[in-house]
Amino acid sequence: MKLKDADIRPLLFDFLDERHGKVRTFEELYIGDCRADVYAVLPDATVGFEIKSDADTYARLSRQVVNYDRYCDLCYAVVGGTHTKIAEHVPDYWGIITVIEGENGYSLTELRPAAPGPKVSAAYKLRLLWKRELSLMLKNNSFPKYAQKSRKFITDYLLSNLNDEQLRLQISDILFERDYTVFEDQPQRKRVRNRMSSVRRGKRAARKKK
Repeated sequence: MKLKDADIRPLLFDFLDERHGKVRTFEELYIGDCRADVYAVLPDATVGFEIKSDADTYARLSRQVVNYDRYCDLCYAVVGGTHTKIAEHVPDYWGIITVIEGENGYSLTELRPAAPGPKVSAAYKLRLLWKRELSLMLKNNSFPKYAQKSRKFITDYLLSNLNDEQLRLQISDILFERDYTVFEDQPQRKRVRNRMSSVRRGKRAARKKK
């Protein structure tokens, strides 16, 4: 049986729930100019999972790897049984999780654990946060409010005044507490604009590099 993304995704959620006591997952989260299939937040790290079902190819993988590396402390390729050569297509610090079939159906097993990514950047991870979340980080650290300042100003200020470990832990904490219901009373257009703002940021960043 060839497995589709929809077959593998529930297995991944079960796998994460069994492995981690505390985890929050975001599906199809924009990271730069691509989407992470699953972006998992742990108390001390963010983990990206790129799912390659039996129907998928590696056509976009090299570009996806670039973005995962920037936004995730740890990265995994989660693959169906046909992807026996996935290790040739991802960096050696990426973990590999594959589907196995047992007596009770399908499950996931870790073929290779992920190592901390050498290219992850707090500056990129801060782009995932809404401005209200950046402002909350200022408040939590007893920094000035800078209510009228831009996202870039606040981001640069946080990068200059917090070390990498502080940023890593606090970004995870903020993402754990993210509440999409804050937009429920807003018009549909504004709700979409807030949830898709990271898409536009990614496209702008891509244009600047050209």
